Amino acid sequence: MRYTGPKVRLSRRAGVPLTRKAVRYFEERPYPPGEHGRKTNRRQTGDYGVRLMEKQKLRWYYDVSERQMRRYWDMALRGTGRAGAELVVLLESRLASLVLRAGLAPSIYAARQYVNHGHITVNGRKVDIPSYLVKPGQVISVRQRSRAMQPFVAAAEGVYADERTAAYLDVDHADLRFTLTGRPLREQVVVPVDEQLVVEFYSR
Repeated sequence: MRYTGPKVRLSRRAGVPLTRKAVRYFEERPYPPGEHGRKTNRRQTGDYGVRLMEKQKLRWYYDVSERQMRRYWDMALRGTGRAGAELVVLLESRLASLVLRAGLAPSIYAARQYVNHGHITVNGRKVDIPSYLVKPGQVISVRQRSRAMQPFVAAAEGVYADERTAAYLDVDHADLRFTLTGRPLREQVVVPVDEQLVVEFYSR
C-alpha cells in the first residue's frame, strides 16, 4: 500500500529530500526520524538494506504502492533496454509524474490528487487515473472549468516550474498545457536513485 503519513519523514528515512518542500526540513534535520534518529549510522546498513532502501526511495519519489512497483518491474523486464532504465522511464511516463514534471503541481501528491479529482485531460478527454501511461504526442492540460482554482492560477504563473523544463516536454504554463514530445531517456530523468541497486534488489 501507499504511504499516507507525513511526507517529510520519508525524505529523512531515505536520506535525501524527495520533494521540494522537504529540502528545507531535511537541511534542518538530515538524520532519520524517531527517538534514535540522531544516533543512526546509515553506513552500517547491510547490502540487503541498502538495496531495499534504494527501491523504497524510488517508490516514494513517484508515490506508488509496492504492488504497482512490482508491476512496473515486470513491464521493465519485458522492455528492450536495460531493466533499471526502463523502470525509471515507465515511472516517469505516468500521468501524475508528468503533471508534476511540467510544473502544474507542487508535489507528486498534489499531482495525483489533481488527476484523481478529474482536473486533468489527455487529448481533450478527462483521465482520472494517476498511473495512466502517457504516449509521445499526447497533449495534457487542465480542464477549462478547473483553471480558476488557486493551485492552477499559481501553476499558470510558473510558481511550481523547475528552472529547466524536461527535454521530453513542451510546456505552455500560461495555457496550463504540455505535450510529451518523446519517450523520456534515462539520462534526461532527474531522480535521486541508483536504479542498478533496485535491479539487484528485485533480482536477488
